[in-house]
Amino acid sequence: MPHVLHLLRAPVPEHALAAIERQSRDPGTTLTVVLREGTDAPPLPSGVQVRRLADTLTYAELLDLIFSADQVISW
Repeated sequence: MPHVLHLLRAPVPEHALAAIERQSRDPGTTLTVVLREGTDAPPLPSGVQVRRLADTLTYAELLDLIFSADQVISW
């Protein structure tokens, strides 16, 4: 099952949220959103894992996520 990693920073673009919403409807797709420092959590579909850089995620863990994801999108 594909794992998609979205890296979000403020301000979060509406088209990023639309892409995440579309991908959340794909069966078997796992979505993780990493919020960069100073970025408020936008409304996201249920089932999307949210991590906040420097709060709940170290830079080393971020690298692990990047290299383990099938697709990484930085907004």
